[in-house]
Amino acid sequence: MTASMLRAQRALDIEVVLDSPNWSRSVRGARAWCDQVARATIAAARPAKGKRAFCIALSSDRRVKALNRIFRGIDKPTNVLSFAAASGAKPPRAGTQHLGDVVIAFETMRREAVKERKSLRAHLAHLVVHGVLHLLGLDHETDRDAEKMESIERKALAGLGIADPYADNHTGPKPRAAKQARRRQRR
Repeated sequence: MTASMLRAQRALDIEVVLDSPNWSRSVRGARAWCDQVARATIAAARPAKGKRAFCIALSSDRRVKALNRIFRGIDKPTNVLSFAAASGAKPPRAGTQHLGDVVIAFETMRREAVKERKSLRAHLAHLVVHGVLHLLGLDHETDRDAEKMESIERKALAGLGIADPYADNHTGPKPRAAKQARRRQRR
């Protein structure tokens, strides 16, 4: 790791909160894993220099459903929600910029991992990467934005030894229609 990479890693303050006991029972070292994944995401995204902080809450479907209803008007759980602290705001001249919070629903994450035949750790990593990229201002509303975001997701996950989450059986990209359907489901 280069000196500049070490400085960048020290400039991150990541809090991982276990809001559901299912996480510690099902994903060994969940908090440390999320911290490692979040740092890999920041390294892959290469945002502007500066100190940053954010929180990752490993929660439950019940809590995520309530948050989804309150903040998005959707009365069902989703896999990951990102709450950016200040969209478009300039970072403070000195001190730490709080990026926001990422909340992940255990039961939805587990169902998706089983359905997609992925390990819980690999799918959790993908959701952490996805959520953190939203905090950095990336989105998947247009094909171009989605391609950029997915490219960074792949890079971050590959650095952790995790296969391309957008590949069918990890042999190549899924057809565009399938990608678009997945994006609509994440909203």
